[in-house]
Amino acid sequence: MTLQTATLGYPRIGKNRELKKALEAFWSNKSDAENLLQTVREVESANWKTQLEAGIDRIGIGDTTLYDHVLDWSVRLGLIPDRFRHLSGLDRYFAMARGKDGIPALEMTKWFDTNYHYLVPEIEQTLLPADFSDFLETVHRAQSLLAERAVPILLGPLTLLRLSRLELNLEQAVSYLLDRYLALLNELKNLGVIEVQIHEPALVLGDANNFKEVYQSTYDSLHRVGLPIHLVTYFDDLGSVYSWAIELPVAGISLDFTRGYNLALLKQYGFPSEKQLGVGIVDARNIWKIRPDSVLSILEEIQSTTTNLRIQPSASLQFVPYDAQQETKLPEPLRDVLSFAEQKLDEVVLLAQTLAGNDPNDQLAIVQTQWQAFEQFSPVNPTVRERLRNLTINQLERAMPYEQRKQLQPTLPPLPTTTIGSFPQTSEVRQLRVKLKRGEITQAEYEAAIDAEIAKCIQIQEDAGLDVLVHGEFERTDMVEFFGQQLSGFAFTEYGWVQSYGSRCVRPPIIYGDVARIAPMTIREFKVAQSLTDKIVKGMLTGPVTMINWSFTRTDIPRSEQAMQIALALREEVADLEAAGAKMVQIDEPALREGLPLKPERWNEYLSWAVDAFRLAAAVAKPETQIHTHMCYSEFGDIIQHIERLDADVLSIENSRSNNETLFEITDAGYQHQVGNGVYDVHSPAIPSVEQMVEQLKTGIANLPIEQIWVNPDCGLKTRRWEEVIPSLKNMVEAAKILREEAHAIQK
Repeated sequence: MTLQTATLGYPRIGKNRELKKALEAFWSNKSDAENLLQTVREVESANWKTQLEAGIDRIGIGDTTLYDHVLDWSVRLGLIPDRFRHLSGLDRYFAMARGKDGIPALEMTKWFDTNYHYLVPEIEQTLLPADFSDFLETVHRAQSLLAERAVPILLGPLTLLRLSRLELNLEQAVSYLLDRYLALLNELKNLGVIEVQIHEPALVLGDANNFKEVYQSTYDSLHRVGLPIHLVTYFDDLGSVYSWAIELPVAGISLDFTRGYNLALLKQYGFPSEKQLGVGIVDARNIWKIRPDSVLSILEEIQSTTTNLRIQPSASLQFVPYDAQQETKLPEPLRDVLSFAEQKLDEVVLLAQTLAGNDPNDQLAIVQTQWQAFEQFSPVNPTVRERLRNLTINQLERAMPYEQRKQLQPTLPPLPTTTIGSFPQTSEVRQLRVKLKRGEITQAEYEAAIDAEIAKCIQIQEDAGLDVLVHGEFERTDMVEFFGQQLSGFAFTEYGWVQSYGSRCVRPPIIYGDVARIAPMTIREFKVAQSLTDKIVKGMLTGPVTMINWSFTRTDIPRSEQAMQIALALREEVADLEAAGAKMVQIDEPALREGLPLKPERWNEYLSWAVDAFRLAAAVAKPETQIHTHMCYSEFGDIIQHIERLDADVLSIENSRSNNETLFEITDAGYQHQVGNGVYDVHSPAIPSVEQMVEQLKTGIANLPIEQIWVNPDCGLKTRRWEEVIPSLKNMVEAAKILREEAHAIQK
C-alpha cells in the first residue's frame, strides 16, 4: 500500500528572512519593485524544492505573499475599498496594508487563534474586476518545477466572507465572489491543474452551522467546474457541522487531528469511502517531534474507519521556523526533539512509509529514545510546583476594590497621555546587542549605551508633553523573548523566525521545563528612567497569558499550569518594581483573546485560568499602585465580564483600525475602569494629524466619561522611526490639550 503525502502551506519569509529584508529595503527606497518581486520568487522556488526533495506528493503552492495572503485574495478578487482605488500596483497594495498619506489601512487582526495577523477585507457595494494574473503566473512556474505535484491553494470564499466587513448582504456577496471563483477554477483547469486545495478554516468556528445552506450551494457550483477540490480545515474539529460537511461535493477533506475532537467525530459518523481524508497528524503549530506511540495509535484508529488517506501537517507550516538543525547552540537532548518545517516534512513522509509497512532504519524507535533522553533533561522545580499547589483565592485578589483604590492612585489631568511602552529600535540599538554578544563591548559599556537611549527617550517624551512616561524598552529584543531569557525553563533559538505580519518576524521562545524567576528582570532600567524625571514612569512587563500564547509550549503539562508558573515569576517582579518606587506597572496581555478556543462552549475553561494567571501576577500590588494592561487587535464584547475580572485599573486598547468598534463594545457593556483609547495606528508610517486624533477622542468622550479616558497610540512604537514617532506624539498631546480646554470651558 502506498499513501500520499501533502502540504498545506510553508513558511514564506525565507530561510534567512530574505523577504523581510527585501520589503524593508523597498519601503526605504533602497531597492525597486523588480528586486522585491524577484526575492519573493526565489523564496517561493526554494520552498518548493525543499518539499520536492523531501518526497512530498502534493505540494501546496500559491501561499507565498508580499505581506498577507488574505490581502492578496482581496486584491485578486477586486475587493478594493473606494479610498484606495485612485492608486495602483504595489502602491495600492501597500497602502491597503500600511496606510498612506492620511488614508487608513485595512483593519488588522489575528488569524483565528494564531499569532499571525491578517488584513480584514472590506467588501463594498461595487467591486473592481478580478485579476488572477499573479496567481496564475505562480501556478505556471510551480508546474515547471513540480509538474502534477503542484496543488494551488485558494482561500475559501466562505472563510473570506466570514472574516470580511460587508456593506452588502451575505447572499449578494456570495453571488459576487462565486462568479470570480468559478472563473479562476476554469482557468486553473485549462492550465492542466489536477487538483486544488480550498482552505475553509471557518468551518471549525462555532457558528458554522448558520451557513450550512450557503456552503452546500457554493460547493455544488464549484464542483460543477470538474476540477477536483480538496477542502481543507484546520485549527479545531468540525464539531456539529461534521455530518454535513463531509458530504459536500468535493474529492477530499482535510481534518486537524492535533486539536479538537475530529477523531471522535470520525469514529462516530464515519467518512465517505469515495473521498480522500487528509490526515493532519503532524502538528503545524508547535515545534516538538511527534510522539510515536500516540501518533501511531491515532492513525490506527483512523485506518479502522477509512483507508483512503493522505498524510500531512495539521495546517500550513507558516507557523513554525524553517530548520531545527540550524540550532546548534541548543542542548542536544532538546534539539533532538525539535521539529521545524523541514523536519515536519520528514515526519509526514516517515509516517506514510510506516503505515505502508516500511519504517526505514527504525526511525520511530530512534525518536522514542530521543524523547526518553529529553524527559531526563527537562528541568523540574519542586519549589514552584509546591507554591502552585498552595495557592489561595486571596492571592488572586487586590487588597481593595477598584473604586476605593482609585482614590489612592496618582492624580493626573483629564485625558492623561502616555504610550504603550516600546520606542524605536534603531539599527544602532540593535547593534549594541550584537556587539555585546560578540564580546566587542563589556556589560558596563552596553548598559551605559542603553542608559543613554533611555535618557534620550525620557527627554523626547517630556518635550512632547506626555503625562506618564516609559523607559522605551531599548534593552529588549522582543516583549516575550526578553523575559524568557531571564526565566528558567525557557530556551531560545538563533534562527527560529516566524512571520507575525508583513515584514514583522518573531522568534518564539521554547518552554521546555518548569519556569521560575532567577533574578529581578526590569528594575535597573526602571530606576535609571525614573531618576531622570519627576513624572511617573511605568514599569513594563509582559503578562503570563501572552508569554504562553507567543511561545512554543510544553505538551507534557497543561498550558494553564505553565501560565501560572510564569505568573508567580511576574508577581515577584511587580513587588520589586513597587519597592523600587514604581507608582504604575503595566502588564501587557495583547494575546489574551488570541488563545480563546474557536468554539464558544470552550471559552470559560480557558478564560478562567487565563484571567487567574493575570490576577496572580498583579494582585500583589498595593492599592495605591495603578495596574495597567494593554490588549491589541481584540474584540471584547463577548468576553467583557472576563475583561472586568482582570481588575486592571487602566485597560489600553487598539481602536484606530477598528472604526471604534472595540471602544463601543467596552462602553456598551458598561465597563467602569479606565480605558486607554488607541488614537492612532502605529503600524502605518503615516503621521496622524491633530484633527484626526481630536475626532477619534471625541468619539471616546461621547461614549465614556472624560475622567475614564486615557490617550495613547494603539500599540508599541518599536517598529516606527523617530521622525514618525516624535511628530505623532506631539500631535497626540496637542489633541488631548484641545479637548481638555473644551471640557474645562464647558464646566465653567
